[in-house]
Amino acid sequence: MADNASVEVAVSVGNQKLNKKASKSKNKDKGADSLKDGTVLKELSPWPEYINDRIKLWDRLKAEYDADVAAKTPESINITLPDGKVVEGQSWRTTPYKVAAGISQGLADATIIAKVNGAVWDLDRPLEGHCSLALLKFDDEDAQQVFWHSSAHMLGEAMERVYGGCLCYGPPIESGFYYDMFYDGKSVSSEDFSCLDSVVKGIMKEKQPFERLEMRKEDLLEMFKYNPFKLRILQEKVTTPTTTAYRCGPLIDLCRGPHVRHTGKVKAFVVTKNSSTYWEGKAEAESLQRIYGISFPDAKQLKEWQKFQEEAAKRDHRKIGREQELFFFHELSPGSCFFLPRGAHIYNTVMNFIKAEYWERGFQEVITPNIYNSKLWEMSGHWQHYSEHMFSFEVEKERFALKPMNCPGHCLMFDHRPRSWRELPIRMADFGVLHRNELSGALSGLTRVRRFQQDDGHIFCTQDQIKEEIRGCLNFLKKVYATFGYSFTLFLSTRPDKYLGEVHVWEDAEKQLEESLDAFGWPWKLNPGDGAFYGPKIDITIMDALKRPHQCATIQLDFQLPERFNLQYDR
Repeated sequence: MADNASVEVAVSVGNQKLNKKASKSKNKDKGADSLKDGTVLKELSPWPEYINDRIKLWDRLKAEYDADVAAKTPESINITLPDGKVVEGQSWRTTPYKVAAGISQGLADATIIAKVNGAVWDLDRPLEGHCSLALLKFDDEDAQQVFWHSSAHMLGEAMERVYGGCLCYGPPIESGFYYDMFYDGKSVSSEDFSCLDSVVKGIMKEKQPFERLEMRKEDLLEMFKYNPFKLRILQEKVTTPTTTAYRCGPLIDLCRGPHVRHTGKVKAFVVTKNSSTYWEGKAEAESLQRIYGISFPDAKQLKEWQKFQEEAAKRDHRKIGREQELFFFHELSPGSCFFLPRGAHIYNTVMNFIKAEYWERGFQEVITPNIYNSKLWEMSGHWQHYSEHMFSFEVEKERFALKPMNCPGHCLMFDHRPRSWRELPIRMADFGVLHRNELSGALSGLTRVRRFQQDDGHIFCTQDQIKEEIRGCLNFLKKVYATFGYSFTLFLSTRPDKYLGEVHVWEDAEKQLEESLDAFGWPWKLNPGDGAFYGPKIDITIMDALKRPHQCATIQLDFQLPERFNLQYDR
């Protein structure tokens, strides 16, 4: 659940050559930084030996792949563009870039990535059959993610060349990218950034092509034998005989792709910050160094972004809270806010407002315990899927936990006496304290905390009441956000990879939410695979004064809890 209005509805029913030696000599002192201890941070010379070993294996396998593609017999194919125009091409020969260049060179140069039959596709990857083709520029969200993913690889290359550590994950994020690295007890400093930026500038100038290669798992295990983290990914995440890897310059990495054509497409790049994290977010795992960056296809865009960051810093709620004596945080209770008198006054004013709105819509306020026996969470399914995010402890040889959400407690309330159909729908509102065991590195002001309260509603209703109740929820959030002057976007988040229940139940629930959204008449987007493990949901993203998105409210449709708690009513 989110940190604002939260309502759940429960229903009871070509070969790339690299002159390593020359490149090392050319960049030997590139980006040298003087560190606090007097040593100078610069590019390693020589590079780690695993880089050269990796390239040798890649070159051999890539040559075999290129020969295999060249041996394929091309066939005529039809390529359908978004405007309906059909372009002729040849399978295994025609690429999206060639199609774009055939329209205009300007279009080809401005295109970041292609979409083939709805899936993102490398511009230089040959088309394999009849298809639809879209050419995406940087203003497209998918293109931005690809652009920043490619930039993460460029950052990863620089990190290997400067630190020699073991790279882990390097994904794009909402605004930019990061790369995690195991550095064997050492740490990264902000004083390192200019060195990394300088190495990346050289990578940009070299216009290193991004090459894609589908490889056998056993070859990848050999290629990454030096890196225990890549081996874990291969052994635990890759369940197919083959998977893809990408290369730019000396960097070769496990990756689904796709990527931009070459590193020269990035015209502006800057390392922004660093932090420590844990392997796959597990506190008991190895500590990693995380380096963040941002990049753009135009230097002007970087300057605009930097100006935006300056304005955002002025409006940082942590700064305002401190300066206006509203609230503060203390290391003796991480992630738990201390509201000072002025902050408490604002807090209570907002609380009274939202309580009145709930009351007006037929909700009844309830108060539930903060601590439950783990048996409750086992019954609800949260213990199996969420226990690592809960604060738990032992009492008289029994396991208990602070509640991270209210839904199981509300199920106990519904079930504490016989219920009649005449009572439905039953709408409960709870403003109790919740605790979630967020990693210390993830805590951030009031936006990511361990102790919080939310206006948390649960509606118990029949299947034929769902649409009306969802409509009421949507109108509720519309009223609240209009009061505070927020614009918002709706997303339908569907079944994730790990889920409870039967597929046909999920499909029915998703269909009902989709119909409710259509009836509401507000634009919405599909967010595949991002539903909760117990049901699909409607996520609501609001925009702040600087037009930054924040995922806030959520409306969840839960068919699982009523069955797990055997909730019933008399007809």
